[in-house]
Amino acid sequence: MTSPSTPPPAGAGGPRPVLEAHGIRKRFPGVLALDGVSLRLFPGEVHALMGENGAGKSTLIKVLTGVHPADGGTVLVDGRPHAFTDPLQAQRAGISTVYQEVNLCPNLSVAENILIGREPRRFGLVRWSETRRRAAELLTELELGLDVTRPLGAHSLAVQQLVAIVRAVDVSAKVLVLDEPTSSLDREEVAQLFGLVRRLRDRGVAILFVTHFLDQVFDLCDRVTVLRGGRLEGEYPIAELTPVTLVQRMIGGELATLDQLSGRAHGQGAERAAGEPFLRARRLTRAGSIEPYDLDIHAGEVIGLAGLLGSGRTEAARLLFGADGADAGEVSIEGRRAPLRSPRHAIARGIAFCSENRKSEGLVGELTVRENIVLALQAARGWTRPLTRAKQDELARHWIEALDIRPADPEAQVRHLSGGNQQKVLLARWLLTEPRLLILDEPTRGIDIGAKAEIQKLVARLADEGTAVLFISAELEEVLRLSHRIAVLRDHRMVATLANDGTVTPERLLTTIATGTDS
Repeated sequence: MTSPSTPPPAGAGGPRPVLEAHGIRKRFPGVLALDGVSLRLFPGEVHALMGENGAGKSTLIKVLTGVHPADGGTVLVDGRPHAFTDPLQAQRAGISTVYQEVNLCPNLSVAENILIGREPRRFGLVRWSETRRRAAELLTELELGLDVTRPLGAHSLAVQQLVAIVRAVDVSAKVLVLDEPTSSLDREEVAQLFGLVRRLRDRGVAILFVTHFLDQVFDLCDRVTVLRGGRLEGEYPIAELTPVTLVQRMIGGELATLDQLSGRAHGQGAERAAGEPFLRARRLTRAGSIEPYDLDIHAGEVIGLAGLLGSGRTEAARLLFGADGADAGEVSIEGRRAPLRSPRHAIARGIAFCSENRKSEGLVGELTVRENIVLALQAARGWTRPLTRAKQDELARHWIEALDIRPADPEAQVRHLSGGNQQKVLLARWLLTEPRLLILDEPTRGIDIGAKAEIQKLVARLADEGTAVLFISAELEEVLRLSHRIAVLRDHRMVATLANDGTVTPERLLTTIATGTDS
């Protein structure tokens, strides 16, 4: 197995990497996104790039494809150094990218999309018959039977992905980067896409495959590079890994021993789950986001949602807040059916939601701490019943003191606060509405250890006072520490619900996440 810090050198006489990245560094204001990351891609291989949210996958792709210049390190294509300043330069060097969102023109034909900007011309005029013939030849070479004259928008998303790939490899691609290409496809469409990827691999194209689906990595890929926290964790042949060991490398090796809060959750789980639940979801689903799931949440109970990034944790929670509309299923609150068609309906029924993206979906950076804290309460009251300034000041002072928000200045712009204090402001906003169910999506991500401990203690206290909490975290220790029961998600499915009664070890939870079964 390779070193966890540096990829091994190519063996004597072995193939030379078509693309190499060595010691790549990229810094954004206040964030070191990549810290000495290296990557090798060989001709005729499918290479997975794996890591949790914030690991640096997207930043690395953008450096390799010229979207962002690197602040340090080198990129070599066929052994020659390159410093790409825009995607066109990368494309000319043989690096093409197909993103999750197909960036083509649905109103144009398949042929026009494949050859757009490169159409055969004569005297400045497009030779349409030659364009269609050339597009058909490309599709035939790749064993794809499509009518090149049909509008692209008349085809499924899967076919549009295939057309995007054909276009990408038609520009003499040596390296094809596929960024989450299967996230919106069903199984048959994934199989069709994988067939094309394997044919391209067999033709010598190096393919960098970015996904959060473990099964797809083991089904399709030859090697994997794992990033964690902006650093290279290691490069491994897929044959040397299992789903469990891959997950361990993504989230941090062997998991630590749980602290004293674990005993609290273990001892009270059965008691909290007794009686009529506050909220009951049955067969709740949204196409492309989450498969049908059942979930009961009792007053005073902390339900943890565990799973890898992209497993469906956030999608399941958003249905319970009305942020996304369910296609089927139903929600009952205290035994009565309660359709949650919008966040307003959810708030009216005592449900609050702290988004994982506190900057774009939670806080308003240009507003003050005071204005952010009272925002949800004011929205619930309606703008015809404004809170007086004196009442706003009173509420802001109370929650600043209660949550130890620093600086303790209600008129400070919230964008100037640290991540941990911004998270406390968002919590204060929702606690002010006195929710009966508080949904917390990654409430401790990106904050320091002290603020993290304070938020965990707050969750425990809220549950002790009777508030139901749905707690989402990528940190398994945190989920085990706080939760009375744990719902495990994998590949957009809820695969198990575990009572945190002392028998759920980190290893058992990790295995359930990796395999989709509790055995």
